[in-house]
Amino acid sequence: MRWRRGGAAAVLGVVLLVGGGCTHGDRGFRAGAADAGDPYVPGAGNGGYDVQHYRLKVRYDPGSDRLTGEATVTATATAGLSRFNLDLAGLTVDRVRVDDAPARHRRDDAELVVTPARGLAAGARFTVDVAYGGVPQPLSNGELGSGGFQATADGAIALGQPGSASTWFPVNDHPSDKATYQVEVTVPDGLVALGNGVPGERTSRDGWTTWRWSEGAPMASYVATLVIGDYRVATGTHAGKPMVTAVAAALPADGPAAASIARTGEIADFLAGRFGPYPFDAYGGIAVADARIGYALESQSRPVYGPGFFRSGRPDTEVVAHELAHQWFGDSVSVARWSDIWLNEGFATYAEWLWAEHDGGRSVPRTVAAEYAATDWAQPVLDPGPADLFGTAVYKRGALALHALRRAVGDPTFFRLLRGWVTERRGGTATTADFVAYAERVASRPLRPLLDAWLVGGTAPALP
Repeated sequence: MRWRRGGAAAVLGVVLLVGGGCTHGDRGFRAGAADAGDPYVPGAGNGGYDVQHYRLKVRYDPGSDRLTGEATVTATATAGLSRFNLDLAGLTVDRVRVDDAPARHRRDDAELVVTPARGLAAGARFTVDVAYGGVPQPLSNGELGSGGFQATADGAIALGQPGSASTWFPVNDHPSDKATYQVEVTVPDGLVALGNGVPGERTSRDGWTTWRWSEGAPMASYVATLVIGDYRVATGTHAGKPMVTAVAAALPADGPAAASIARTGEIADFLAGRFGPYPFDAYGGIAVADARIGYALESQSRPVYGPGFFRSGRPDTEVVAHELAHQWFGDSVSVARWSDIWLNEGFATYAEWLWAEHDGGRSVPRTVAAEYAATDWAQPVLDPGPADLFGTAVYKRGALALHALRRAVGDPTFFRLLRGWVTERRGGTATTADFVAYAERVASRPLRPLLDAWLVGGTAPALP
C-alpha cells in the first residue's frame, strides 16, 4: 500500500472474539479459536483450520446495492474441531453445509460460527458451503478509517488493508492463511467486474454478465479485490501472460492515470531484473475515480490506484513501481503477522527509489540522504504499534534499513539475497526474524546488530 500525502487513514477490520469449548465430550473435539492471535487486528482471522481454496459466486445489483453470494471454502482441520468460525461482516447467512451435510450456524457480530453435524478430525480435509446476501457495508475503526465493500456511483469497490474481504465473502481474514481463488461475479450488462488473476470465460444472459477470474497462487485475503463499474478495459499479453488494465470511464482516456498504468509491463520487467521472475500468472492494474480511495493497494496481480496520485496532471510511475514491487514483497511473500509490515512497505519503498533512479529521477543516494535527514528515529519500523501500522517510519525508515544492508554486504550479495528470499519464501509467509536469519546465511556474517540499529534503534545510525 502507498498513501497519497494527506490521503485517507488505513483500514482495520474489527471482529469480536468468540469463546471456545468442548461440545463433543471425550471425543477430543474443540471449538476453533475465533481469532488469529494477532494483537494488531483483534478478532481477525480464526484458528483450527487452514484454507486451501475459495470458490466464490457473487451477484451484485448496483441499483439496490444488494449482493448475493455462494462461497465454497476448502480447508484442512489443524486440530479436532467441534465448531469453527469464519469472518463475515454485515451480511445475512441463509444456509451452511459442511461436507454436503447441513450445519448449524449463528452470527456473533462479524463472526460466522459453524457447528458441523460431526466433529472434524485433525488433518481432515473438508468443504464449507455458505449461501449469503444483503447490502454490504464497509468496515470502520475510528482513526484507521473505513474500507471493504463500498458502493460507488456506478458500481462498487471492495478494497482495503488490513481488512476488506469479510465484507463480501466468508473468509479466514488474516494473511497467515493464504489460499487460491476462483471468482465469478455477475453484474448488469454494460458494467465491468474486475478481480485478481487470470481472466476466464465471460458469459451474458437475461441482461446480466458473468465475469470470471482465477488466482492459482496462494493469496492473502486482504489483497482479494473486486471492482465493479464503468471502466475502459485493455487486454493483451506481456511476457506470455495475460495483461488486464482498466481505467475508470470518469478519468480521461489519455490522462496521467492511463499513462501510468500503461507502463506496468515495463516496470514489472525492471523489477524482475532486480528481484527475480515475476511471481504470478497475470499482470495488470486498475485506476479508480472514487476520491474515498486515497491510497494505492497491491491487489494481487492487479493493483488498484486511487485518483489522488494523478491530480497533478502528470503521470506517477513511482506509485506503480511501489505496488508492483509488492507482488514480490507482500503478495508472494506475505507477512505472518502485521507487526512485520515493513517487510512489505520498506521493500516496496526501496523499489520505488530504484525505479525513480532508473527512470531518470533522483538517484538512490540522494533520496537516502534526504529521507535520512527527515527521519524521526523515535519511531520504530519493526512492531510500530497498530496506530502507526502505515506510518512514515514503516515505509521510509524501512527502506533506509535496506539501503544500509545493501551498503554493508555490497550490491552482488544484496540483490542475490533479495532474489533468493522471494524464491525461498514464494507463496508463503515470513517474519522479520526469518529475513534476518536468511540475510545472515547468504551474507555469511552477523547482520542483526546492523538491522536492529536501523529498524528499532532510538538514535540515528551513521549514514552509510
